[in-house]
Amino acid sequence: MSRVRHDKATYYRGIRMAPYDLVKELALAMAATLILILVLSAVLSSPDVPSVTIQSWARSDPVDFVTTAANELAGSSTSANYGPPYNANSGSVQTWGFFHPQTWAGIHQPVDSAGEFVITPLQLEAGNNSALTDALSSYQSASSDQQTTWLTNYSNALGNATTPNNTVVVPKGAYGPLPVLMDNLLSLAQDGALDGLLLVSAHFYQTDYTAPLLFMADGGYLPGLAQDQNLTGSQWGMMNETGRYPGQAWLWLYTMWYQVGPFNQSSGFFGVSGSNADLAVIVVMAVLTLLLIFVPFIPGLRDLPRWIPIHRLIWRRFYAEERIMRR
Repeated sequence: MSRVRHDKATYYRGIRMAPYDLVKELALAMAATLILILVLSAVLSSPDVPSVTIQSWARSDPVDFVTTAANELAGSSTSANYGPPYNANSGSVQTWGFFHPQTWAGIHQPVDSAGEFVITPLQLEAGNNSALTDALSSYQSASSDQQTTWLTNYSNALGNATTPNNTVVVPKGAYGPLPVLMDNLLSLAQDGALDGLLLVSAHFYQTDYTAPLLFMADGGYLPGLAQDQNLTGSQWGMMNETGRYPGQAWLWLYTMWYQVGPFNQSSGFFGVSGSNADLAVIVVMAVLTLLLIFVPFIPGLRDLPRWIPIHRLIWRRFYAEERIMRR
């Protein structure tokens, strides 16, 4: 036993020793962390803003809701012209030369904006409403030219609409059955029924919010809320919380590119511009991520830590003690 103690004493000779209570240190660290969390949550917490729904949209801005619904019927909304994965159009398809991955998978989540957002909910509502049933029949049996005329007249009249009792009233005109259709759809939305109707699917759990999100994004209400909360792309606004403090801070790596050329310009170089900025940003971040992954295998890049010895600054105490030991 004496020999073992002698060996340990010899082994640790010259090394500074200090008593250390691991349990005490852990308890103090946890207590300090808890206090810090409570203080920072009180000072830096973001507001718990209620979720935006079609019901809140229809109640807050009924004219915008009805205008958006008319655009869905007319096929002039963003979602109606989006392209894959929702439909066969190309309004939001981004390409970079021959590179257009958005179209490669095709239409795998079909969305009929006019039917899904307007016609089908009204058909479900029309069971005990003869006036709505007649209006739907009149609209669907009309020619496409007649429907376009009604929609054009009605959309133009919405610029002078009034909202008594949170309804939408337009000046008299040749709108066909559209006022009846829009009044009933607005009533559905304000009662909260439209939120549920757009979530109906064959699955037990209704977790696919694609339809209501597309519908709301086609209007001006949701983008307006984003602008008010400083969440738009031009405001570096990719966050999962509202308020002043970001939730997903790592997303600045993506939003940064949208603030510089050529990603924010109408015409850029190498085929990159604002029109295909989303695709270009994803490609740039993918390349940078691959570079990070393969740093150990890339000559020159893997040698940067040795050429720029930042680690010596971080471990300066270790290197200072090492120099003393060598003397």
